[in-house]
Amino acid sequence: MEELVVLVNHEDQVLGLMEKQQAHINGLLHRAFSVFIFNEKGEMLLQKRAKKKYHSPGKWTNAVCSHPRNGETYLEGANRRLYEELGIKAELLEKFHFIYKANVGDSLWEHELDHVFTGVYNLDFNLNADEVEEIRFISLEDLEAEIAQHPEQFTEWFKIILEEYKHNL
Repeated sequence: MEELVVLVNHEDQVLGLMEKQQAHINGLLHRAFSVFIFNEKGEMLLQKRAKKKYHSPGKWTNAVCSHPRNGETYLEGANRRLYEELGIKAELLEKFHFIYKANVGDSLWEHELDHVFTGVYNLDFNLNADEVEEIRFISLEDLEAEIAQHPEQFTEWFKIILEEYKHNL
């Protein structure tokens, strides 16, 4: 099934739909969401992207990043992808939204109006192997040290969104 993204302007007004990979090739602004999941200790959940992903395979990133479907709210999309990728349901709160553009390699761009959600989860996961290779929880302090030492092991958008998150705490 062809996956479409919702193209928007800077005011989040819909301009049309485009196949996801083509939007990433063209670097066109589209709707997206990012989910940060924490455990009861305040550690952040990271997922390692499956090796068969068409961009940024095998890199660490936040719990979920994806795109709402046409007619789907940002929150509905975030809840859908939490379940599709990690097999979980969590109460999510929107923290902020912002626009960023990042080169993710192989002539692909993420140019997104990104709505960032947070949630807390402490139970079991049911990982979708097509999406996620592995998961782990990490303290923000240890995460920052790891990113400083090995930035190439993390997705470009995650590094940007994490900085934005810290400024919006």
